[in-house]
Amino acid sequence: MIDAKLVMFRSNGERRDFPLNPETTCVGRKNDCDIRIPVTEVSRRHAEFKIKDEEVFVKDLGSSNGTYVNNKRVKQSSLSAGDHVVIGPVVFTLQIDGEPTELRPVKTKLKRHDSAGGSAQADLDPLPGEAAIEDELDPISALEALASSADQTAIDPFDDDDL
Repeated sequence: MIDAKLVMFRSNGERRDFPLNPETTCVGRKNDCDIRIPVTEVSRRHAEFKIKDEEVFVKDLGSSNGTYVNNKRVKQSSLSAGDHVVIGPVVFTLQIDGEPTELRPVKTKLKRHDSAGGSAQADLDPLPGEAAIEDELDPISALEALASSADQTAIDPFDDDDL
C-alpha cells in the first residue's frame, strides 16, 4: 500500500500534511467530508481522492468552481508525486511515499467577504517588497486545533469575526 498525502503550506513556509485514506478521501465543505474546507468557493462534496492499484486519482464531484491539477481543470485525473491540486482557494501538493522529498511552498489565495458584500483577496505570501497583511488569513490554523480532536479534518481559513 502506498503512503499518499496532501501537503499544504502556511504563509511562513511551515508545512501541514493530510494523509489520504487507503481507499477514498472526500474533500468539501460538508461536515461529513474527510478533509473539510468550509468556504463558499468549495462545494459541499467537491472532490474525491482514490488510491487504487498503487495509483492516486482525483475526481471532481460536480463542483461549481472546479478541481485543478497543475493549473488545468479536470473532471478526473491520475496523479503523480509532486502534482499540485487546487480545491477552491487551497493549493495542495501530492506526496507519494515521501516523493518528492523537497517540496516548495505554494501560495494559497483566499477571498474574504467584506461588510459591504464585496470580496477582498488576501494573498497569504506577500510578493518580495510587499508588506505582509496585518490580519493574514491562515488556512490551516483551525486544522491544527481540530486534527487531534476527530478523524475529520477541517480547514477553516476564517474566524467567525472575519465573516
